[in-house]
Amino acid sequence: MIALASGLRIYLACGTTDMRKGMTGLAMLVQQGLAADPFDGAVFAFRGRRAGLIKLLWHDGIGLCMLTKRLEQGQFVWPSATSTGRIALSAPQLTALLDGCEWRAPVPVRRPELAG
Repeated sequence: MIALASGLRIYLACGTTDMRKGMTGLAMLVQQGLAADPFDGAVFAFRGRRAGLIKLLWHDGIGLCMLTKRLEQGQFVWPSATSTGRIALSAPQLTALLDGCEWRAPVPVRRPELAG
């Protein structure tokens, strides 16, 4: 388990990304496609067309890091393209995403109305 720092900024690149890209290609995509700085410590998440693979890119202050995760079953839930091309996530939402769960609107637990 990777511990997430408090105040960590996390962004999803909306739409699909060519998963053949490595760290340099994804960093270029962050700069040119998302108009952001890939070296400012934020985490950027990308998903391919098949939806079972994601890549996370971040700069840890020393160098560029990339984490790749492939689900054995199912698909990663991903938003459609937006005007900015990215949306912000919280650390718990990223954890749910990496677990392959629904991160956008978790299903509310139905609360009983009567005790008896």
